[in-house]
Amino acid sequence: MSELSGYAIIILAAGNSSRLGEPKQLLVYQNKTLIRHIAEAAIEAKSAAVIVVTGSNAPSIEKELHSLSCHSVHNPDWESGMASSIVVGTDELMRTHPNIAGAIYAVSDQPFVSVALFDALINKALEKNSGIVASEYDNTFGTPVLFSNKYFPALLTLSGAEGAKKLVKKFADEATSIPFPLGSVDIDTPDDYQKLLRNS
Repeated sequence: MSELSGYAIIILAAGNSSRLGEPKQLLVYQNKTLIRHIAEAAIEAKSAAVIVVTGSNAPSIEKELHSLSCHSVHNPDWESGMASSIVVGTDELMRTHPNIAGAIYAVSDQPFVSVALFDALINKALEKNSGIVASEYDNTFGTPVLFSNKYFPALLTLSGAEGAKKLVKKFADEATSIPFPLGSVDIDTPDDYQKLLRNS
């Protein structure tokens, strides 16, 4: 099959949560770990494949996901920054799904990412024929963000702490967005987590 088909979701879950002091991926919110929450949402969405990039604490995270129909790939260079996980995930996707139309890149510490949000990103890409569809919050573009496969070569050039945002800015005239006001809620510190629990 040479025809392009579907969108994958790549979940970047390799970081060691240094500011938090424990793996943020395994924090429990509403009776579910953050990594399981986003993985289940990705699987339920109209995605063609779900890839989870692990790094620090990989065995614990993979154990948490073992019953789900997603595919884990380990990033041995996770300590070099988020770009290495984007590269590992993109590389794995191109190898396993060479005809994929594009991918959504998501992180594991945004507790309000949902099936509806993933589907909205995909729908917008299909409706507008947009190469990049980002989530918009706090007057900026962020994750989750969808890239069509024409941007895969550019994603593979990212390095260090660079995230996909660099490419959203670089190709701003080719990007569109959908509102995701709760995208600004992410978990980096113990205070962030306690605030999330208090407000739930």
